[in-house]
Amino acid sequence: MPKTIGILAIQGDFDAHRKLLERLGVAMRPVLYQRDLDQVDALVIPGGESTTISKGMQRLGLYEPLRQRIEAGLPVLGTCAGAILLSREAQNHAVPVLGVLDVTAKRNAYGTQVDSFAATVNGTADHGLEGLRCIFIRAPQLENLGPEVKVLARVDDRPVFVQQGNVLATTFHPELTDDDRVHARLLSCG
Repeated sequence: MPKTIGILAIQGDFDAHRKLLERLGVAMRPVLYQRDLDQVDALVIPGGESTTISKGMQRLGLYEPLRQRIEAGLPVLGTCAGAILLSREAQNHAVPVLGVLDVTAKRNAYGTQVDSFAATVNGTADHGLEGLRCIFIRAPQLENLGPEVKVLARVDDRPVFVQQGNVLATTFHPELTDDDRVHARLLSCG
């Protein structure tokens, strides 16, 4: 199990992720610079606004160090905007991506902020995620999944939680519920 989890703290609700991880008994470290990244055993890229986060990553010179660490096996969880940034391609006002998850992320696929909703996953009994409540806020949809991408959870037959090796991504905000199963899955990747 990872000893220290980093949370990319450029923008988004990283504090809610911190609280969930503390409940799981792991140390948390905000990540803003490469030196912070070098001191973590796993990473969360939170939801928020993917354009703002990507501009911050560019300004701080984090794209290449992040890509290298993830490709070297660093367990990572991207939620909502984080999933977009992990993808191989972003559609609907593309942003620079890390390209470490073999999916296309369609930004704001469910609509605007007023179209936000909650739903329960379906068809996930084999992954221990039955009854998982998902909160979607300007959420992306994941499409064109590569052969190595495993779907862990679906809502209305759309993939909402996927894994490719050490890379996990959700199109929803698991940090906005009391259910820690998504974060626990990140800890088991390490």
